[in-house]
Amino acid sequence: QVQLVESGGGSVQAGDSLRLSCAASGRTFGNYCMAWFRQAPGKERDIVAAISWSGSRTYYEDSVKGRFTISRVNAKNMVYLQMNSLKPEDTAVYLCAASDSPWSLYEYAYWGQGTQVTVSS
Repeated sequence: QVQLVESGGGSVQAGDSLRLSCAASGRTFGNYCMAWFRQAPGKERDIVAAISWSGSRTYYEDSVKGRFTISRVNAKNMVYLQMNSLKPEDTAVYLCAASDSPWSLYEYAYWGQGTQVTVSS
């Protein structure tokens, strides 16, 4: 089992930055792929960014490329999402997720509770 706890969300203005953090516990952290998803009201949950177990491979959804950066520190069991140049359309609940695979964009078995990000224009 893996437990995930997100933090760092908040309410900001367009153009501002936020850094989300995800603390993992329960299993050897370095063995699995991690990702950030987001879900806006009335919309499906979509993957935003993913990072492989080694950190050598990353994925970004098109709308966040060049603005968001995912990173991980396995020694600290932490995953981060640095979000710059935030836009109102980035408003959503952001969820940290862990896969049982070293790399995956679709199969995530473990989820945090989420942290709200609200961007006003």
